[in-house]
Amino acid sequence: MLNLSLQSLSLGLEKKTFSSQELTKFYLERIKRHNTSLNAFISIDEDKSLLMAKKSDELIAEGRPSPLTGIPIAQKDIFCAQGWPATCGSKMLENFIAPYDATVIEKFNAAGAVNIGKTNMDEFAMGSSNETSYFGPVKNPWNLELVPGGSSGGSAAAVAARLAPAATGTDTGGSIRQPASLCGFTGLKPTYGLVSRYGMIAFASSLDQAGPMAISAEDCALMMNVMTGHDKRDSTSVERDKEDYMSQLNGSIKGLKIGIPKEFFSQGLDPSVQTLVESAIEQYKNLGAEIIEISLPNNHLAIPVYYVIAPAEASSNLSRYDGVRYGYRTKEYDDLMDMYFKTRQEGFGNEVKRRILIGTYVLSAGYYDAYYLKAQKIRRLISEDFTNAFKKCDVIMGPSAPSVAFKAGEKKEDPLAMYMQDIYTISTNLAGLPAMSIPAGFTNNLPVGLQLIGNYFSEAKLLNIAHSYQQHTDWHLQSAKGFD
Repeated sequence: MLNLSLQSLSLGLEKKTFSSQELTKFYLERIKRHNTSLNAFISIDEDKSLLMAKKSDELIAEGRPSPLTGIPIAQKDIFCAQGWPATCGSKMLENFIAPYDATVIEKFNAAGAVNIGKTNMDEFAMGSSNETSYFGPVKNPWNLELVPGGSSGGSAAAVAARLAPAATGTDTGGSIRQPASLCGFTGLKPTYGLVSRYGMIAFASSLDQAGPMAISAEDCALMMNVMTGHDKRDSTSVERDKEDYMSQLNGSIKGLKIGIPKEFFSQGLDPSVQTLVESAIEQYKNLGAEIIEISLPNNHLAIPVYYVIAPAEASSNLSRYDGVRYGYRTKEYDDLMDMYFKTRQEGFGNEVKRRILIGTYVLSAGYYDAYYLKAQKIRRLISEDFTNAFKKCDVIMGPSAPSVAFKAGEKKEDPLAMYMQDIYTISTNLAGLPAMSIPAGFTNNLPVGLQLIGNYFSEAKLLNIAHSYQQHTDWHLQSAKGFD
């Protein structure tokens, strides 16, 4: 069952080859066996998961299943799920039990999917290596000395080690695509506003977006059919007709125009990664695509712009964690201000504190115009670069990350080196565009990801393009050794 697609698992459930309870027990046993070494999951609740599986079996027996009914899905611990912990990888929320379901969770529940557990993550989704979690770092299944990428590292490790057939993630600056590249699976960041953020613990509200993490583009398409849709509880949710992302998977890509940004193949890109990415693009050429060189002249400004805007929004969003309403509260304090100070000092990790300080600084009187306002203007220029590029091409391709997975601790004390890991992913979040990473080969036995960037609401096209490649390669079917 380890490498079966979601569609194959669904068929097996429908034909009674196995039950949802059997499937759920199978994955719960795998989590028990391997989570100690990977630290991919923060919360497991066998009773809750098996009860959901039992209800799914009843739906199947009644002839009322949907494509994901009975299938276990790992949920990133940034989503509120009623009765489950929602820690966001932080001491601040260590004992918080969600009183309601996020819309994403609600939709999976309605589809009959089984919540197999909550996955580890960088604290408040701030990180590129999953080393900032209060619950300890996540390990990369391909090499336990290496990082899995972040912030959705727990979901990434769970999918890569087949502890779950699929998982949810969130992407604020590359947190689905970068771990997908480093762990060798398929991850999609949808257009901003396509998936509701209601009940998703906020980091940077104008950048955060939830998306699917799975073995293949086909699996991601099935998950997108569940996850998308307008939500009146989320003011940033886009009101548009729902699509069937499975319907266009097998369309022809002959004549497809692929834009290759020259800025993505410059200094800083590992030569072995570049070779594999170029080889993947050549494969697309063999499938009938046309290659066009394009330019994204403001891409080099994406990281400085992001690290003004994202911390500014984070400093505002995280101001609610003050020890008064919910979450962690310091045990000893003299007065209200002392309680605020000690609670936040003790409850937040170093990376979160760093970003709160940066964000508060750039929003302060005298610096707002110099930093935050200027960053928003450059953000517009970055978006316009993409608009101009899509006048010439249908999709943009390049590397998902500048290197393969790196050693744990290697960049932890160097924030700038860590931030550079998102050099190819951040610009799409600033522009609100959809993008995905698909496996494109291995170097030194470590996976490399190819990034596909589309125009607004072109997820169906991106999935079709990715699926076409995966029909002719088997990189996405490779799984880490030692987790059989």
